[in-house]
Amino acid sequence: MDKAKAQKRIKELVEKTSYYATKYYDEDKPEISDFEYDMMMLELRDLEKRFPEFIEKESYTQHVGGKVKSGFNKIEHEIPLLSMQDMFNLNEIEEYVNKITKKASELEIKNKNFVVETKIDGLTASLEYKDGIFVRGATRGNGLIGEDVTENLKTIKNIPKVLTEKIDIIVRGEVFISSKDFEKMNKKREEQGEELFANARNAAAGSLRQLDSIVTKSRPLDIYVYNIQKIDGKKFTSHYETLKYLEKLGFNVNPIKIFCENYEEVKNAINKIEKERNNLTFGIDGAVVKVDDLNFREILGATAKNPRWQVAYKYPPEQKQTKLIDIICNVGRTGVITPLAIVDPVQVAGSTISKTTLHNEDFIKEKDIKIGDTIVIQKAGDVIPEIVNVVKEKRTGKEKEFKMPERCPVCGAKAIREERRSSN
Repeated sequence: MDKAKAQKRIKELVEKTSYYATKYYDEDKPEISDFEYDMMMLELRDLEKRFPEFIEKESYTQHVGGKVKSGFNKIEHEIPLLSMQDMFNLNEIEEYVNKITKKASELEIKNKNFVVETKIDGLTASLEYKDGIFVRGATRGNGLIGEDVTENLKTIKNIPKVLTEKIDIIVRGEVFISSKDFEKMNKKREEQGEELFANARNAAAGSLRQLDSIVTKSRPLDIYVYNIQKIDGKKFTSHYETLKYLEKLGFNVNPIKIFCENYEEVKNAINKIEKERNNLTFGIDGAVVKVDDLNFREILGATAKNPRWQVAYKYPPEQKQTKLIDIICNVGRTGVITPLAIVDPVQVAGSTISKTTLHNEDFIKEKDIKIGDTIVIQKAGDVIPEIVNVVKEKRTGKEKEFKMPERCPVCGAKAIREERRSSN
């Protein structure tokens, strides 16, 4: 690729990822799957590496996504809440582990171990305690400044209001909604004719970032704590040791934490989590590989966006082919007509899928979906089933075009099509 094309493509990717990130982080209404967004970011990261002269400061490779929502007080994080470098194949993980191990040997660091944990698909939050009493909590925001959601966090049952020790501490955790509770929430919303949540992560984020804590209290939020950001009066040398201490204090700690001594053990841990992923009660989109030695972490430091002492391995979404049997229309409480795909039941990511939303007429046209098509289906965020594409080479000619009804299937009134706003 020549420089002119590279510059044009980088600019295009920066604009696209910024738009989709705003929908995801700030509005909690994603328009594309996590995997599609990750692939865009991967391409952008690769191009910026090859053509650093075209890096734009607005690029999400250069800063943490998220802004403070209007109506919330701002909280400046004492310790920045940075994001993680994503990796998509085990060769990258092997290279990373070997690089870190070599660095540790050069510095004569004895603890060259790692801890592999699940990458929980939720919303990052910090919790601050004074004398063992919960006093303040915030979202990550842009990593430096977050939203004060203290009252909302107080509604989460698994956040201890008083710790077992009178200590000043700031911890970091992930707020989420369990897969079972999420399915219940969406079933109830469907029955009431309300718009369904796209995935559990955005449902959790939208619930925590409510201006009215009564709304937050009505949502089944949970949390797993996984890091000490700051602590007064105590010294630790090992991350694994801190996790055990957090449990002792009364925190709900990430239940999957695998101690590893080398790359082979890290790889086995990543594969083990992937195999067990469909049996977990909470959604994950990867595994996190962390340096165990806390002093070594300080030496490794961080970039403006990512700590160098941890990386995330992202699992690809499981995809299956099935047959689109029919398309029916649901009418919501507000009168919105939503097409629904009826498919041959298929097992995807641990559950049987027999139907999935087609969102709107534009989605059907963009994907060129016809009744009778063989389709590829996956779970967005491992929860909501979605049609990825059509396997056009399997068409027989007997497939049928779908047309939205001209009249409401419920009341018979004339259906009015509202034009979709442009994403540009």
